Amino acid sequence: MSHRLFFAIRPPASVRDAIIDIEAEIDNARWQDEDQLHLTLRYIGDVETHLADDLADAAASLRFDPFELRVAGCGHFEKKGRPTSVWAGIAPSEPLVRLQRKLEQICVKCGLPAETRKFAPHITVARLNSSSESPAPFLARHAGLDLGPWTVDSYILYQSHLRDQGSLYEPILTYQAANQ
Repeated sequence: MSHRLFFAIRPPASVRDAIIDIEAEIDNARWQDEDQLHLTLRYIGDVETHLADDLADAAASLRFDPFELRVAGCGHFEKKGRPTSVWAGIAPSEPLVRLQRKLEQICVKCGLPAETRKFAPHITVARLNSSSESPAPFLARHAGLDLGPWTVDSYILYQSHLRDQGSLYEPILTYQAANQ
């Protein structure tokens, strides 16, 4: 059996609610709902059960201390010059980068190929398609977006279920910070 997995941080309700409050400002965008808002630490993809179990067990040995994060600004990703998604940015955080690197090492030790893309911490707010209007006005209005800070004291292994109306993210395991 195959499982589509990723490790992520779930922002607190106050941050998720504030993000939801700014949604619906780009016509024909597919806005993320409250249950979909997360900060991906490592996308794993489709793996068989034995590898999913190995990853879950290995991640349980990872130790980290609680740290603070905050949302800072917003932006978008493009493919071939066309915007594909809008995101809320995350202020630079060395503890976040350390946690992500440790998870990357665990994934590679378990047999996954190394991630080649640079870690760009963000929370996807909307997915865009060819009929979506330009995100430029939205990005200009929310350039100074500043939410938080909040304390990160856990991260989650999620399983993603693809559906016509968007992915459903099911929390599988939650990993607590060292002193929690």
